[in-house]
Amino acid sequence: MHNLTEGVGRFQHDVFPAKAALFAHLATTHQPTALFISCSDARVVPELITQREPGELFVIRTAGNLVPAYTPGSDGVAASIEYAVAVLGVSDIIICGHSGCGAMTALADGHDLTGLPEVADWLRHADAAQARTVSAGTDVDKVSALVHNNVLAQLANLATHPSVARSLADNTLTLQGWVYDIGTGTVEETDPATGRFAATAA
Repeated sequence: MHNLTEGVGRFQHDVFPAKAALFAHLATTHQPTALFISCSDARVVPELITQREPGELFVIRTAGNLVPAYTPGSDGVAASIEYAVAVLGVSDIIICGHSGCGAMTALADGHDLTGLPEVADWLRHADAAQARTVSAGTDVDKVSALVHNNVLAQLANLATHPSVARSLADNTLTLQGWVYDIGTGTVEETDPATGRFAATAA
């Protein structure tokens, strides 16, 4: 905790003064242009990867960057998506998976999750990704294959949310899937036409 408190002090004395005008503007304005859905993994920092300033990204982080398909009822992920799209009017949504994902590794390697019942239940939202990976029968690293297929499966889940479906129908929203490689800093993105991944243009 002491390290975190020290960080607050450095922010207040070194960072905040240099961006005082930006924070004064943000105090009364909230207009992010994109919703970024990533894994909760501490090594994945959306604002750092995209080099965005405070206020530019609306961020949802979940274990395994999972997005449950829409069902009526109370759901924090669904509520955040609805708010970002219907109220904030974001024009882009990115779902970002990453290399070495603990959630995808647990599924790909068949880890025993009986001692983690909440984790096991949550990871059922990756069932479609697992099925896609098994049916593909790929020879590449199974964790990497599942990470990529999971991004595609979560994009499909995302499209079931009413606010997203409406905006897609109105052509006011774009969905994109990314996979971030922690060790190299590279980002692959989906080709909307084929669903295949390719490195982002520099």
